[in-house]
Amino acid sequence: MSDTLMFAFCLFDTGALLFLLVYYIITLSDLECDYLNAQQCCSNLNIWIFPRIIAHLITIILLSFTGHWWIVLTSLPVSLWLIYECVSVPRGNMGVYDPTEIYNRGQLKKHMRDCMIGLGYYLIMFFVYLYCMILSMLAGDPRHKEDPSMINDLNP
Repeated sequence: MSDTLMFAFCLFDTGALLFLLVYYIITLSDLECDYLNAQQCCSNLNIWIFPRIIAHLITIILLSFTGHWWIVLTSLPVSLWLIYECVSVPRGNMGVYDPTEIYNRGQLKKHMRDCMIGLGYYLIMFFVYLYCMILSMLAGDPRHKEDPSMINDLNP
């Protein structure tokens, strides 16, 4: 797979994760303003936990296969945090977002903060992937200098 296609996929994947995190923020804001009940909000958010982790891990796997280690190293802490969130769910809870505990001990603010941090991270990575995709597209010389049909105004 060429670097351009790989970065285009990473760009698409990160864009989808950005939209997902905007959905998380909207849903948590609706819960905070009492437009949604806790059961409905948590069930809507828990559905998207594993697709979010899988999408992030697919990007890391693709980047590691193509040898882009700096980007993998910047993405690794986020993936470890996502996995830690899933593993540290207390026994008996519905998921990462639990309707019985979302109002306790500032859990709603913590989830909102985590979503905002994730949104900032994926926004930065979106532009990093865009920059890398443009660089990989321009890696080869788009103009052949020895082409006789090219007109050079500087040399008579």
